Order: sequence, then structure tokens, then C-alpha cells
Amino acid sequence: MEVLPWMPWLAPLILLLVFKGFYYRPLRRKLNLPPGPRPWPIIGNLDLMGSLPHRSIQHLSMKYGPLMQLKFGSQPLVVASSAEMAKQVLKTHDSCLAGRPRTAAGVLTTYNCSGMVWSPYTPYWRQFERCGHELFSRKRLESFDYIRVEETQALVNGLFALSGKDLKVKEHLAVNNMNVISRIAFGKKYLDGECDDSGVVSAEEFRSMLDEIFLLNGVLNIGDWIPWLGFMDLHWYVKRMRVVSEKFDRLLEHVIDEHKERKLLMSSSDSWAPKDMVDLLLEIAEDPSLEVKFTRSNIKAQALELIGGGTESSTVTIEWAISELMKKPMILKKAQEELDKVIGKERWVEEKDMPNLPYIQAITKETMRMHPLHYLFRALLASMLKSLDYDIPVGTRVIVNVWAIGRDPVSWNEPNEFRPERFVDKVVDVKGHHFELLPFGAGRRMCPGYLLGLKVIQSTLANLIHGFEWKLAGGMSEEGLDMEEIFGLSTPRKIPLNVIVEPRLPTHLYVNFVIIFHGIEYAVGAQEQIGPVDN
Repeated sequence: MEVLPWMPWLAPLILLLVFKGFYYRPLRRKLNLPPGPRPWPIIGNLDLMGSLPHRSIQHLSMKYGPLMQLKFGSQPLVVASSAEMAKQVLKTHDSCLAGRPRTAAGVLTTYNCSGMVWSPYTPYWRQFERCGHELFSRKRLESFDYIRVEETQALVNGLFALSGKDLKVKEHLAVNNMNVISRIAFGKKYLDGECDDSGVVSAEEFRSMLDEIFLLNGVLNIGDWIPWLGFMDLHWYVKRMRVVSEKFDRLLEHVIDEHKERKLLMSSSDSWAPKDMVDLLLEIAEDPSLEVKFTRSNIKAQALELIGGGTESSTVTIEWAISELMKKPMILKKAQEELDKVIGKERWVEEKDMPNLPYIQAITKETMRMHPLHYLFRALLASMLKSLDYDIPVGTRVIVNVWAIGRDPVSWNEPNEFRPERFVDKVVDVKGHHFELLPFGAGRRMCPGYLLGLKVIQSTLANLIHGFEWKLAGGMSEEGLDMEEIFGLSTPRKIPLNVIVEPRLPTHLYVNFVIIFHGIEYAVGAQEQIGPVDN
């Protein structure tokens, strides 16, 4: 028999694995580890993960309890699947579990883990957190109100023009949300040709880049769990990360150069322009009092996370909300009745109206409960954590399975039913105070931009419900609507929602309406801001 080159290494490898198992067995006996399935050598419990890992993990937690231990490759993983365990992780032991695991996506797509999401819990991250409070302050977000109003009007005018025709909801929501976030972050829209003159990126390429980077930040990359297999890049994820990060780097270099040039021009003249978030990041970087200096790469990492996180989360949540309303027409009718009573049929919904629309708020919360966007990833710092009734060794990765918590019958009556009424008389917010509902996380690593996301989701959804009658395309019945999701950094619909819309408000409202921004009225048409209105 021919002896292959790798065969002499087979026997030593087997002996090494056996020795490792026996060597570490006494240690495992001494530690009081959470319960969980027995791992296989090398792959751990990865064989138990299906195409939807959040569902697979929920199924395992029903057997092993609300706190269980898995092993993904060589990495121990503790999973919290109840509101009480989430509180332990995100509040009681927040300081010990505020780290982030180092992944290929964090290294390659966020400039060596220097953004808010993947950055480890260090003085650099804590300083960035303080800057995040400034970037996303209520006053700062109010200064961008006119952008959200203009883009919402562009969205409803686009849908009005397609009345009676089949359309994919996600395509229109994605363009709207990308335009909102790119104007707030970069000062420009990157999906309508505004950036084509730069030669850096086209509108179509910009959209595909965003889709790619969001996908790659959510995949199960084998090298993150079995490091010694990382060099093989079995799914080519790392190669794709390098390609898309190079494309974004060219764009972000152009954006920063453009902002610096504009600042020089304004300083040498009497001109003025509103500040976007890149302007603010550049100002913060020049602050001599900073404990840790922000580099150009740090600014690019934060700008990239603003664009990526701000678009997908809003798009996916609104599409799921409309999907659930298509399944339950009576809930849609009830929401429209509330809007007719509070808003009337002669104007659109404004953000200031939201406190008077409890049922619309309830629909938003119920959507976030049933269709959360992601896990909450933590990593144990410092020393072993002897709490949670178990021993959690240093280096253990910790996941809060928000999807499972939203379906937990201990916290929710009929958890698999879409019932917004459960929130009407129940005080549960989305700000990290109630651990049965965690769409934006909680504790130190809570999403700093949650207020912006909530504004975009609620006002957009309210105007879509108020402005249009909705029905499924192709004569599909409510019972036939597929509600499966796919796995990633978010959990979007597997099959995009296809609908037909018809105007519900008077036609003239789609042609022109008036917004009031800082006391000045502006007439807004379907495509552009026309200018001040004479009073």
C-alpha cells in the first residue's frame, strides 16, 4: 500500500488528542461547569448546529436549562436563554463580561477591532463610548430630523408611484434607510449617484458592499472557533472580508479627505454647512485632552459601523413588522384606526406623535420580540467567575440568545403568537431595563445608536401603515405567507416580502407636504427640497 505524506502524522495526532482528553479530565471534574451536551474532539458541538443556530441553541436549552455550556471547536461557549440569566450576564456581572471575542470579521472589517462593536473592553473603548453619547445625544439626533422627514417623504412618494404593482418591500426600505444613515454619517446619499463623480464607488456597488459586510460579520467562520484550521479559509469568508474591507477603505479615505477639504474651505470663508457624524469624529480626534488618541483608522472603523449597523437593523425590523401585519389583517386595521383617530387623514405622522400612538409602539416592540436582530456576544475578562451558580473560566465566550428569550413561555404568554396587545398595558421598554426584551442590548455594551434606530423604525412604519392599504402580491393568502428567516448578523426573511400597495390618504399629500424644522417651513416634493415657504 502506498504511504501518503500525511499518514506518519496520523498516529501521533490521535495520541495527542487522547492525552489531552485524559490530562484535562481532572480539571473538568473540579470545576462546576454549566450543563451541556458532550463535545466531540476538534469540532466540539458544532455538529449540533443547523442552518439556524439560534433555533438549534434554543432547542438545546430546553433540555439543558437556561444557562448551558457548549463547545464550538476549541472555544468554550456559555449560553444564557432566559430573562433572569440575561440579567445576570448583562447587569449583575456586566463588568466581568464586557469583553469581546477577537474574530476575523472584527480584525479585517473594522480595522483590527477598533470600532464600537468589536473593540475589547479597554480605556480606548470606554473613551469611544463617551464619544458615542455625544454622537447620539437627543439634541444631536433632533438636528437630523429634517433628513429623516425628507427621506420618508421620498419613500412614500416612490411607493405611491408604484401603486397597484408588485413590489419587494425590502428593496425600498433598504434604499430609504441607507440614504438616511449615509446623509447623517457622511453628509451625502450614496444610492442615487451623488457620489459617482468621485469615481470611488457607484450606487449599486455601495449597496452590494453593505450587504456583503453585514453578511460576513454574522457568519460562523471556522477559523474563529478552530484557530489551527483558520489558514484553510474553508468557506472563503476571510478572502471575501479582505476584498470588501479594501473597497470600503478606499471609500472612507475619500470621505475623510472630502470632509477635511470642506473644513478648510469653510474656515477660509463665511460659508456654513451642517455637521455630519464624520465631521464630529474628526473634531473629537483633534481634542488634545483625549486619554487615548483616535487615529484615522479608528475614525474609519466607527464610520463604517454607523453605516452598516444603521441600515440593516431598521430595514429588517420594518419588513418583519409588515409581514406580521400581512398575517394578521385585523391588527393592521386596528393600527390604522388609531392613526385615523390621533393623526387624521390630512397629514403624515411626525416623530413627536409617537407618544400618542401606543398601539404602533406595541407593534414595534412585538416585532422586536419575535424577530430580534442578533445575539449579544460577550467574553469573560480578568479571573474565573464563580457565580451564576457555576464556575465560568477565563476566556469563555458568553452568548445571550435574545431569540430564545423572546420565545420563552416563562416570560411571555403564547410566545409564538404575534399579539401587540401584550405591550399596551405592560411597562416594558427597549432601553435595556427589562431583560425579557433586549433588541438593543443592555449594560456597558448596549447599542449607543438605539434612539436613532427606534426613531427611524417607528416613524417609517407608522407612515407606511397610515399612508397605504397593503395586500400580498400574486393572490397569496395570509396562511400561505412564508415566515422563515435566515441566519446572519441579523435574521432577515428568507423570502423577501412581495406586496401591492394602494394609497390610503388623499392624493395631494403624496405630491407635496410641509415640514417645520427649527421654526422654518419647507415644502418638500417627491425628489428634492424646494425651499422656504412664504407664510
